Amino acid sequence: MGLVAPWRIGVDVGGTFTDMVLRDAAGAVRIFKSPSVPADPSEGVLGVLRLAAKQLDITLTALLRDCALFVHGSTVATNTILEKKGAKVGMLTTEGFRDSLEIRRGIRDNQWDHRAPFPQVLVPRYLRLPVRGRIAADGTELAPMKPEDVDAAAKVFAEEGVESVAVCLFNSFLDGAHERAVGSQLAKAWNGKWVSLSSEVMPTMGEYERGSTAVVNAYVAPKVTSYLRALDEQLRQFGLPRSLLLLQSNGGAVSVDQVAARPVMLVLSGPAAGVGALKGCAAPGEKANLISMEIGGTSCDVMVMAGGDVPVTDELTIDGYHLTTPSVEIHTVGAGGGTIAWVDDAGLLHAGPQGAGARPGPAAYGLGGENPTVTDAQLVLGRLRPGPLAGGAVTLDAALARKAIETKLAKPLGLSVEEAAAGVIRLLEQNLLHAVERLSIERGHNPATFTLVAAGGAGPMHGTAVARALGSRRALLPRAAGAFCAMGMLQSDVRQDYLQVFLADLDKVETAALEAGFAQLEARAREALARDGFGDGEIMIERQLDLRYDGQQWPVRAPLSAAGFDATAARQAFETEHQRLFGHIQPGGRIDITALRVVGRGRLDWTPPAARSPQTDTPQPRETRKVWIDPATGWLDVPIYDGADLRPGCRLDGPLLVEERTTTAFVGPRDVLEVDERDDFLVHVGVNAA
Repeated sequence: MGLVAPWRIGVDVGGTFTDMVLRDAAGAVRIFKSPSVPADPSEGVLGVLRLAAKQLDITLTALLRDCALFVHGSTVATNTILEKKGAKVGMLTTEGFRDSLEIRRGIRDNQWDHRAPFPQVLVPRYLRLPVRGRIAADGTELAPMKPEDVDAAAKVFAEEGVESVAVCLFNSFLDGAHERAVGSQLAKAWNGKWVSLSSEVMPTMGEYERGSTAVVNAYVAPKVTSYLRALDEQLRQFGLPRSLLLLQSNGGAVSVDQVAARPVMLVLSGPAAGVGALKGCAAPGEKANLISMEIGGTSCDVMVMAGGDVPVTDELTIDGYHLTTPSVEIHTVGAGGGTIAWVDDAGLLHAGPQGAGARPGPAAYGLGGENPTVTDAQLVLGRLRPGPLAGGAVTLDAALARKAIETKLAKPLGLSVEEAAAGVIRLLEQNLLHAVERLSIERGHNPATFTLVAAGGAGPMHGTAVARALGSRRALLPRAAGAFCAMGMLQSDVRQDYLQVFLADLDKVETAALEAGFAQLEARAREALARDGFGDGEIMIERQLDLRYDGQQWPVRAPLSAAGFDATAARQAFETEHQRLFGHIQPGGRIDITALRVVGRGRLDWTPPAARSPQTDTPQPRETRKVWIDPATGWLDVPIYDGADLRPGCRLDGPLLVEERTTTAFVGPRDVLEVDERDDFLVHVGVNAA
């Protein structure tokens, strides 16, 4: 086996593959992939663990017994929302506010499409019931809560077979006493069924967003928590010595017990691991500017790291449902290796957004799929090798790929098979380009000044082309691209986010009141991290303020110095961010504080990957084959290198292909590939353009 115990394991469940990364105590890394099982994601997790144990020639019990840390990224919460397979939810609101959930914000997300339907309301009106009582705008009690209303609602919910209840009372973000009383009463009447209180899920201003978040939390809770607890129990039975950790939407990990009350925190679990993965692409302490483009089998997730930080937002929309929960800024499009290409009735070629999934997958998999995909196009163009793919998880059949493209694309379009396949690739790369531009340019960043990190199993095939279109001169193709998020999970800290509404003029705020508010939040963060086993020396605390100009609706988050509160420094931080986001500031304008935030991090020490010796010889390609380059170049004889033969310091001129165990990298004729000190593939784009 050759591994040094104890080791750490990260498992990411994707739409096509379940990825696993094992890093041992000496820094050695092993990657494993197996097909996902959408009907039961836990089977996908256990399947990749069994595969790893088999290839390492040890038992599953031995694999888990020597595991010091197990981090899991789960799509169960997201899929529960997308597939509408959540619990039957009831809702209690302040009298007169039962329709807030359906009225929404009063405006459409896309004001130019008045025909676009709103998403299905997760709680029908007859299950949204009122409770008398009122908290005033200053947090005092205007009218007491009526317990008899809760009893009446509980009776209706029981008769209707409601499985969980969301509670969102007006102004509960100022004082959650009424909500807590309702929750306690429901818990007694319901004998432990799910109750989701908006003041505990996310105590922020904005009744609609707070209520929508509480409803989604109640909707996904029964399914998500039962899945996680069952998986945790299975892993424990097989020998895992400690509870598994889950990757949250904010990019940090959290224990199963702590996520149980707020499973809505997992809606971006998996893609959010890109935060840890991006940190691994930068030198320690480096204020790196990176854009990651993680292309899997089903979708592409784009993330921006500016100055070493990935922004976190509270504004999140999943399938049309507005959520207020800390989440890294990610833009997702339906563009991946399994994206289906099709021709519409007007004879126009499309790529996506629908995908072939794990089963039947691309036509080349030979599992019954007949629709041509991006993977099939790459195979026809010579960029992928027929035979085993992703470490042998699937096998590619070039004849099946060619047949699908010929039947469904080439003949309807009147093109050759190769021309149709090339069109699919060009179209997909345009979609990828637009996705990157949307998250970078719309946030005030110039993508040409960033390094593009092309990850995911399909990322290194498209990275250099997208970087060239962006005007970027550098594309980083991680050697472990096929397990990018699973790798990121092992580099993520445990994280807890806490918020308290605090309304004050920035220049007139009472520092003592501000410090008292922060102290309460910090105490909660330290207590939660201590329960996860972190000592005082392993805990890091960050303070942030939500700030806005007087009269504005939405705040901007500004970090505070560890040295303490300074109004001038806070104003400067706010105006810098406001200028970047919106292109202007109001010199001397009044700035209001709307909330205090504390981020608590438990640092997970990790061993860097074991360094490889530098390249001392000239690597030789394993073979040469004809590969389609681009419309201007056409077909060329291209050298194919085994990634294991390329070491730090190696430098090769394109065009070329590098075949790794879980991915294949394509480097164009005007590009130069260099293996950097982290043993990843750094492509200098267009340096041979002359």
